[in-house]
Amino acid sequence: MNVDWFAAFLMGLAGAGHCIMMCGGIAGAFAGQINKSKLFIYNLGRITSYTIAGIAIGAAVGSIAALADQGLIGLRIVAAFILVAFGLYLGQWWFGLRYLERLGQPLWHRLQPLAARFRQRHSSYASLFGAGMLWGWLPCGLVYSALSWAAISGSATQGGLYMATFGLGTLPAMFAFGWLSHNLQQLLKSKGFRQLMGALMIVYGLWTLIIALRQLQLL
Repeated sequence: MNVDWFAAFLMGLAGAGHCIMMCGGIAGAFAGQINKSKLFIYNLGRITSYTIAGIAIGAAVGSIAALADQGLIGLRIVAAFILVAFGLYLGQWWFGLRYLERLGQPLWHRLQPLAARFRQRHSSYASLFGAGMLWGWLPCGLVYSALSWAAISGSATQGGLYMATFGLGTLPAMFAFGWLSHNLQQLLKSKGFRQLMGALMIVYGLWTLIIALRQLQLL
């Protein structure tokens, strides 16, 4: 069973407001200091980290699920609930995913000083790419939700492709942040926009759950 790549890209796009609030300071600072090609390299490093994480979790969970009958369908049901949880989090109706973000804080506290040193070397594409890869490990409920979908891919390849697609969905908000008008930035961060995108994620999650339950009944 392959994950739905449209869901991955949609999650990235829907989280635009969340991305700007979480990472806008980083992206905005770079937009004012380096050219667009270097900013792209920085974001490419971030997406690369997402892809690596997707490969790892896709391979690990896929191998475990293959050992049990109906394993991947069960994982898809779990992922559907997580997508609903992400929608509630995005719409600011429930903040349970913040507990997941806290789990990643110890690792980020260790990586953050190294990321800062990489970012200071603006002349090197390699250092910017490395800084972007470290940025990719910033604790984020949006990323963790996407990883839950990569987990149901059943393989390392599909998990990596899913997270790469998700990363591309986040790219417009992060890459263009420094050039967006103030009004557009405020719109993307507004409660109304976040709730609209959150509701969309909830509907998609429920639809996924219904399909998984139907597949389970057919077995």
